[in-house]
Amino acid sequence: MDADPEAGPIEPPQADADADAAPRAIPRRGRWMRRAVLVLSVLLMVVTAASLTYNAFTAGRAAPPAGLRYVQAADIRTRYREWGTTGSPVVLVHGAFEQVDTWSRLAPLLARDHRVYALDLTGDGYSRRRGPYTVDHFTRQLLGFLSAMHLGGPGERPLLVGHSSGAAVVTEAALRAPGRIGSVMLLDGDALDTGAGPPSVLKYLLIDPYRTSLLRLGLSTDRLIRSVYDAQCGPACPRLDAAGVDEWRRPLRMPGAEAALWDMLGEGVPGLPARRVARLAAVRIPKSVVFGAQDDVFSEQTPRQTARRIGAPPPTLVPGARHLTMISSPHEVAAAVESLARAGAR
Repeated sequence: MDADPEAGPIEPPQADADADAAPRAIPRRGRWMRRAVLVLSVLLMVVTAASLTYNAFTAGRAAPPAGLRYVQAADIRTRYREWGTTGSPVVLVHGAFEQVDTWSRLAPLLARDHRVYALDLTGDGYSRRRGPYTVDHFTRQLLGFLSAMHLGGPGERPLLVGHSSGAAVVTEAALRAPGRIGSVMLLDGDALDTGAGPPSVLKYLLIDPYRTSLLRLGLSTDRLIRSVYDAQCGPACPRLDAAGVDEWRRPLRMPGAEAALWDMLGEGVPGLPARRVARLAAVRIPKSVVFGAQDDVFSEQTPRQTARRIGAPPPTLVPGARHLTMISSPHEVAAAVESLARAGAR
């Protein structure tokens, strides 16, 4: 049938127009995707180059302070300090990212009546860094230190004080060698393996060279160190001066410190299973638990639960103190140590 010549041109069906538009939209989205990938690739190359350059310019490592003392403890060349010349021995074991000098306000008070020792656990401070950074390895280092200092025999069994994650180390030492230990104090720590630590996703996001750049940038400013210190220590602690900032920062700038830090973060906060910690209740030595009353690292129930778990008397809570009681409240902690030492003597 012929079309009417006066009817004008015939409009194409609308469906055909939509079909023509769709192929044009798909290539347009593809071009935007390719452009986005290109921009991100260039940005990644620029950031990587900047990170590598910064890391190269900041590759110089710090030197340890002069006059440090070392002893071979198991397989670790171990830095240590001593205070006092008479009295029964007390051995101080720090927590994660701490060191011997963390005890510098408490140790002289204890040294009036005791011989006081403190060591840098491997991975922190100025001892040789040698993994794995686990409770097992720390405990072997601690027991090796007791042997090197000729402690653990009759009349020389030390009172062990373990702060924060160091609580797990002194607990394990008492379980492995109960005949060499006089008494045990868990200070601001429950000794448990709680899985605490950075989220596991950081292991995939914080990779080199970026994590090294971020760490060095963070350590380059005093503000970060002071803010962490203030949050953990509280208003009762002395303000960090330049020397105090260097005391916390310098160990993290030692050779091997960065690699050890990433390994320790991968391990998480050192601790023991609850069933293992509970075995301490059967070890017939005096025990005590001391916490800062405002320690927000743990719950309010933790001190009492910890004391019950290890068979200790009710915990001592230090008013106004947070997580670094040996810095904020050295006199109160010293009094608690003296009380435990008297119990051990009896």
